[in-house]
Amino acid sequence: MSEATERFFASLPARAASVLRSPIAGTLQIDLTDGNRTGHWFVTLAPGSAQVTRQEQRPPDAVLTVSTRLFEKLVTGEEAGMAAVLRNEATFSGKVALFLVFRRFLPDRPGVRDPRETAREHARRSV
Repeated sequence: MSEATERFFASLPARAASVLRSPIAGTLQIDLTDGNRTGHWFVTLAPGSAQVTRQEQRPPDAVLTVSTRLFEKLVTGEEAGMAAVLRNEATFSGKVALFLVFRRFLPDRPGVRDPRETAREHARRSV
C-alpha cells in the first residue's frame, strides 16, 4: 500500500465536515487490486462524518474496485475518478450516490478549474 493511499484514507475523517454536506449515508467498500491480491477499505459516510476501517462492519452499500496503481493516481490528482469508471478501468456497483459523494474527497487534476468559477471570472471582466 502506498504512502499516498494511507495518508488519503487517514485524512477522510478530518475532512468530512467540509466535504460531506448532502444527506447521503452508507458504507462504500473500496477494493484495491494488485495482481492476485486485493486489499479492502471500508468507508462509512454520513452527513459531516466519515469513518474508515480495514474490517467489514456490515455489508457495504456499494463497492468500488480499482487497481492500487490507479487509486494512487486518483488520490494524488493525476487521474479523475469518474473518467476511470467511464473508461472501465475501475468498476462500481451498488448505491451510485455513494461513489458520487466519495469522489468529492479526491483532488482535482492539476490545472482543472470549476466551470462555474471560470464563468464568474468572465462575467466580472465583461462588466
